[in-house]
Amino acid sequence: QVQLVESGGGLVQPGGSLRLSCAAPGHMFRYNNMAWYRQAPGKQRELVARISIGGNTNYADSVKGRFTISRDNGLNTAFLQMNSLKPEDTAVYYCNTDRAKMSDYWGPGTQVTVSS
Repeated sequence: QVQLVESGGGLVQPGGSLRLSCAAPGHMFRYNNMAWYRQAPGKQRELVARISIGGNTNYADSVKGRFTISRDNGLNTAFLQMNSLKPEDTAVYYCNTDRAKMSDYWGPGTQVTVSS
């Protein structure tokens, strides 16, 4: 059974940092590029960062230079280091493969709130 568990979210002031973690099943993690997505209230879910099996990364323009995605293939875990956070980064953050569709399985996500 597929199970994705995101963690590490919270309330942070503008300019602050958070590190998100995502534990994934080994069979999913080992053979897929992974990605972090986010969904703000009233908006569509968007992909913010992607990492290939080999470690190549891509970022949405809105987070480039502030967010860093990484993966630990031994732990089947993906990470998202978020620095210089802005109020517009407020959203529920999810991880999944980089080809995930809304109709696929998704974990519960982790809430990130950036506010003073």
